[in-house]
Amino acid sequence: MALKGPRRPVRRGIPAQRRRWILWLSFLSLFSFAYVSLFQPHFSFLALHYAWIDKGASINEIEATNLWSKDFLRRTPFSRPPRPNSRKHHVPCKIDFVSSVDSLIEPESYINFTRFSLNYITRDQYSYNNNSINVPLFGGHQTLEEREHSYHARNQMLHCGFVKGDTGSYDSGFELDGKDKKIMANCTVVVSSCIFGNSDFLRRPTKHKMGTYTKMNVCFMMFMDALTLDKLSSEGNIPDKNGKIGLWRVILVKSLPYTDMRKTGKVPKFLSHRLFPSARYSIWFDSKMRLDTDPMLIIEYFLWRKGAEYAISRHYDRSCVWDEVLQNKKLNKYNHTLIDEQFNFYQSDGLVRFNQSDPNIPLPSFVPEGSFIVRAHTPISNLFSCLWFNEVNRFTSRDQLSFAYTFLKLRRLNPDKPFHFNMFMDCERRAVAKLFHHRTQP
Repeated sequence: MALKGPRRPVRRGIPAQRRRWILWLSFLSLFSFAYVSLFQPHFSFLALHYAWIDKGASINEIEATNLWSKDFLRRTPFSRPPRPNSRKHHVPCKIDFVSSVDSLIEPESYINFTRFSLNYITRDQYSYNNNSINVPLFGGHQTLEEREHSYHARNQMLHCGFVKGDTGSYDSGFELDGKDKKIMANCTVVVSSCIFGNSDFLRRPTKHKMGTYTKMNVCFMMFMDALTLDKLSSEGNIPDKNGKIGLWRVILVKSLPYTDMRKTGKVPKFLSHRLFPSARYSIWFDSKMRLDTDPMLIIEYFLWRKGAEYAISRHYDRSCVWDEVLQNKKLNKYNHTLIDEQFNFYQSDGLVRFNQSDPNIPLPSFVPEGSFIVRAHTPISNLFSCLWFNEVNRFTSRDQLSFAYTFLKLRRLNPDKPFHFNMFMDCERRAVAKLFHHRTQP
């Protein structure tokens, strides 16, 4: 029987569970080091030159030797590219509104504006038996000669929408109920908006932000078509017995003047002085905005305090019409051929690029953000609104393309008749209302 030798010690390996923990810890250590190296340039783990130890080194010198400083990383090929303009974050800014509307009084000096008389063409003189003209147009058949004459700030009769056929038997659109028209005729201060073609949700003004005077004296008018009203009613927004949904009075528009809903929306946007003949002030809000500020505070700040007749914000990103044209084409906002036709016409009539370095430039931007407009219904303010509407009626519904041309031409042809204009910062627009996205169509 063979004898067994001495037992050799058994060499045991690291248990599997322990090996897994070691691997995970190693992985986390490497990951943490990589994260700190690439994404945390201000972390206290610094790779410094020996010059940093020199007690006489300044803060700038120390930062210059810091291989992990933000400035150093920006100069390396591993730095992250800057964010594109489309990712800019736009925020509201603080506005110094008066504390209360109770003591507001219109300044006496405010009424000293250019005076002249405007009358409007209401009957189209063209014969509708002519094969070239089959139906009346809401904006009328304005000739280029009539268009040129209309830019002079003087006593005149001009096209400004609401044109009917010569016999009165033709309907050009935007028909309103007689009861609504009677209420609108008594408004002196108006806040208006519109939704056509079921293009948006109904956003009610923030009621607790409105003062007692405003609730009793300011007209809140929401224009819409039957399609939109039916959709809103199905969502629970049903007008009460007075035709109101919250502060909004619903104004039903029959027989829309354009198949393009965006162009139809320009009627209440630009022609508030036609819709509300007794109004002295009007505020326009796009339906994508919810009013969060008392309208009387808005009028005091944007008009009275600035001595302005017309107030609109600058665009948040663009200031030159050339850039606006390119952006409209890039996003396919309108037919490219029609955009080019309008743009070429304006260039041939003197439209120039925006030049911020020009000391005589009349506006801080040639591109507005037209979702918020504050107006005094003065003669030259009403004239500008008619002229701007006529450009939209003649060309595309992209009113940002025609704004600068209309303003500059009016100013050029009337050098002795000032138009007190306030083109304010976009952050101020964002301060008076909450912005939303339009309803997404299925």
